Amino acid sequence: MKRSGIFKVVLTLAMVAGVAGSGWWWQQRDDTDTANYRTGKIERGTLAATVSASGAVNPVSLVTVGTQVSGQIRDLLVDFNTEVKAGQLLAQIDPETFEYRVRSAQADVDSARAAVLTSQANALAARANVSRSQADVNEARRTHDRNVSLVAQNFISQSEAERTAAVVIQTQETLRSIQAQLQVAEAQIKTAEATVAQRQATLAQAQVDLSRTRIVSPINGIVVKRSIERGQTVAASLQAPELFVIAQNLQDMQVDASVDEADVGRIRTGQNATFTIDAFPGQTFDGTVRQVRKAAVNVNNVVSYVVVVAFSNTSGRLLPGMTANVRVVTDQRDNVLKVPNAALRVRIAGLEPESLPNPGSPPGATPPAAAPATAPTNGPAASPAGAPASAPVSTPASTPPATSTSWLRQLEAWLPSAHAQTPPGGQMAAMRDRLVADLQLSPAQQTKLDQILEQMRPQFAALRDMSDEQRATERPKLMGQMRERINAILEPAQREHYAAMQAQRGPQARTDAPAGVAPSATNSVAASADKSGGTGASAAKPAASARAAATPIGPLAKPREGSGPGVEYRNRLITELRLTEEQAAKVDDFFAEARPKFGALRELPEEARRKAREAIMADIRGRISDVLSAEQKTRFVQMQAEAGTRQVTRGRVHVLGADNKPKAYAVRLGITDGNFTELIVPPDSPAGRVLTEGATVITGVPAAAASNRPAGGSAAPRLPF
Repeated sequence: MKRSGIFKVVLTLAMVAGVAGSGWWWQQRDDTDTANYRTGKIERGTLAATVSASGAVNPVSLVTVGTQVSGQIRDLLVDFNTEVKAGQLLAQIDPETFEYRVRSAQADVDSARAAVLTSQANALAARANVSRSQADVNEARRTHDRNVSLVAQNFISQSEAERTAAVVIQTQETLRSIQAQLQVAEAQIKTAEATVAQRQATLAQAQVDLSRTRIVSPINGIVVKRSIERGQTVAASLQAPELFVIAQNLQDMQVDASVDEADVGRIRTGQNATFTIDAFPGQTFDGTVRQVRKAAVNVNNVVSYVVVVAFSNTSGRLLPGMTANVRVVTDQRDNVLKVPNAALRVRIAGLEPESLPNPGSPPGATPPAAAPATAPTNGPAASPAGAPASAPVSTPASTPPATSTSWLRQLEAWLPSAHAQTPPGGQMAAMRDRLVADLQLSPAQQTKLDQILEQMRPQFAALRDMSDEQRATERPKLMGQMRERINAILEPAQREHYAAMQAQRGPQARTDAPAGVAPSATNSVAASADKSGGTGASAAKPAASARAAATPIGPLAKPREGSGPGVEYRNRLITELRLTEEQAAKVDDFFAEARPKFGALRELPEEARRKAREAIMADIRGRISDVLSAEQKTRFVQMQAEAGTRQVTRGRVHVLGADNKPKAYAVRLGITDGNFTELIVPPDSPAGRVLTEGATVITGVPAAAASNRPAGGSAAPRLPF
């Protein structure tokens, strides 16, 4: 009895503990569901949008060799992989039948020529008869004339004169008959000559058919396919049979890739492409888009287009017909904010941003009409870093800086070419662009320069964490290393100009400081430039004179201080097009004059507004182009083309705050590589202070926190609990 009571007590305590534990677990589970999220980080780096397709490796020129005559293959002189020359004999069809045809045609020609000789002899006889008949006519006329005079003297009768008159008429008719026979003989000569020409044509055709029994190579190349064997009979009817396939050159080849119609609009000639081959796993081959063929290929109502990717096959490893998986880089952004794609699919119930921005206008931007339309004037502006304080910069003096920046940012959103997003700390990219433009770097040198800058970037970034004393010691060392490595990839003339360029820039050289490097670091490069292989201004004379025709006359404009896409776009025009101060002033005037036109757009219907906006932008682009030099126009057109593929969309991200609570933000999105998407955040927007590099974004939510998905929408990622 005692043991039974103890058992009941223990059982009761266990039940109470189980109920309490269940309640605690249920409460903890609810707290976890509401507070735990799968998260990721907003990163900064390079983002490349690509188009993937598959295709086949083919030679640039592939010739199919056939035959125009039928017969049996008597001789076969080449095989697979045989290198051949143009005109070289590849195979021989039995020529016996065609030789007999030639002989028969030759006999017909000889017979026709004999007929010509016969006709010519008949014509000679006819001409003799004509001469004899003409003599008879003359004699009859003389006799008749004599008889007429004798009749007048009554020496002979009238009947004798009439008889001779009849003889004259008879001889004349005989002459006409013989002349007709002569014409017949001459016609027979022409007929016989025509027969000769006809028989000669038949002979020539027989000789051509005989020559066609010799199958020769039309080009220099290599035999990649042989479709016949010795003794085989080939029949040429409506279509020539295939005997050989010859590739002209296996060193320069191409991939014929099939690209879906939804992606072909992003592909342009000259874009870089990479591809892989199943036969060489783990290896990537480089190529360039050579052609986008306009002929559509429709297979089961799926429309695609052939994109030709050219590449060099100097090693000869890639063979015709190999399957290639192609990846075309359609757009690339360097040093941009990027967010994981999973973060864009997250939806949390009851949590919405205040409003989604218009893709053509950044959130918080002032409408164009809100900015007063004032006449632009040229006046002093804030000097760029390192420039003299008195350096004139063209700017609308009557426009407040904030309003001008806001309006220019909206103008940038409408400009197709205004797509540069220069992030904070992007001076290294600006320095790279300046070196490429000033030193005329080749593509190979640009690749090496990018490698140098990428390798040196972490070392410069590490300077931020050092003390002032350590930074002052390490910075010159890094700058010296970078200068030496850049000098190593330059040609002698480029090296001299690089040294002179550093020396001549003076204070402005500090704008070339890489991210994380104080301006004084670049000054050390300018101060020591002469030691690395130049003599100041005198070393710059050859390079400067070489570019005299390409650079507009006048001092170059300087970038303007400030943030925002509008200022960045203006500075990008100045940097990449090398605008003079006069050109920059005109560009500023164009922007200011267009401001009231954009303000009037909001009074128009949506359809009319779109057309009017395009007309305004076309006018601005045209006016900018009018003030550029020939080489500047070429680069401006390239900038337009590069911006053509930039599609700005809208979306939302959820940022997890320090209190572990999410907050939704409406964002603008640029290109994507499938894993990350470019995040376009105006620096002066409210979200710009939150959506920064390293910010935590939600990439997955518990099932209980997920909102109802819209019809057809993507499912939000869920955590496995």
